[in-house]
Amino acid sequence: MQLHTLFVCKSCSAVLSHDEADERAEGNQLLLNLLQTQKNNSTYSSLNIESVGCLWTCVKKYSCAVSFVCPQKYTYHFVDLPQESITDVLQFSLLYQESEDGYILPGKLPGKLRSYLLVRIPPTPESIVCTK
Repeated sequence: MQLHTLFVCKSCSAVLSHDEADERAEGNQLLLNLLQTQKNNSTYSSLNIESVGCLWTCVKKYSCAVSFVCPQKYTYHFVDLPQESITDVLQFSLLYQESEDGYILPGKLPGKLRSYLLVRIPPTPESIVCTK
């Protein structure tokens, strides 16, 4: 079984003013809390939800950012997610987990998620080996 991880940004970078960073971090924390309440829901139990210090999208003035990551699958990075998008994010997680390579057709993205998608990164070929 592959490990599917949803990284959720829990703060905003120091590149923002203190007040702006605090305001955005509140939205990030709310998003994280709403997602973590689903950990006990058996439908989403195979999704690893992890908070990360910074996904660095606030540099471009995006907040409430999440990334779906799984080895040998496409990576999806969504930004500026409103509180109402939680259901769409969770529905996407099921599509992502069911997909063999993680590729989800744009028309299949739940709700308004397509408008929050910043980037989709192709999987790294198995033949590539990272070295020092």
